[in-house]
Amino acid sequence: MVLVSGSGTNLQALIDASAEPDYGAEIVAVGADRDGIEGLARAERHGIETFVLRTSQFDDRAAWDVALADTVASYDPDLVVLAGFMKLTGPAFLGLFGGRTLNTHPALSPAFPGMHGPRDALAYGVKITGATLFVVDEGVDTGPIVAQVAVPVLDGDDESSLHERIKTSERAMLVDWVGKLARHGFHIDDRAVRLAGDHT
Repeated sequence: MVLVSGSGTNLQALIDASAEPDYGAEIVAVGADRDGIEGLARAERHGIETFVLRTSQFDDRAAWDVALADTVASYDPDLVVLAGFMKLTGPAFLGLFGGRTLNTHPALSPAFPGMHGPRDALAYGVKITGATLFVVDEGVDTGPIVAQVAVPVLDGDDESSLHERIKTSERAMLVDWVGKLARHGFHIDDRAVRLAGDHT
């Protein structure tokens, strides 16, 4: 299951990967918090079922969160991937899918959390930043880390150029690790995310 809010470039990478017979993961549905986005169109072009739950359809965020949890549960996914999904999930959703919901962040967590990781990295003057794949928890970009990839900050980088290079590395990491987690299964030991059978 993949949740999107925008153009769906990470979703497309997952769709392409899941077409390979040895990838080990199938996208059962794509959900969104808004209509008319390219992410939904990508799913529909590949025959993947879609749904939309706008927060404005509900009395409050808690009711939306319950509806999101129930709708996702109806597809019985093993993993939920937030691929550019711009809403924070809440207690109802995490109650069902905590520990198996993945998200990415365009920085090397715990550095530069929040909406502006590349901009904040540039402002701080770091020489290396990157992307983080993590298991979603109640915080903002604070969950157990699955994987990270380093991206150098180049002289002359602006926020856009840096973010584009981060997204390229982020996408490859996401595709690689969603496949691994789907094929092998995983567990969380304190904050360590371990593939099933890996007790080191």
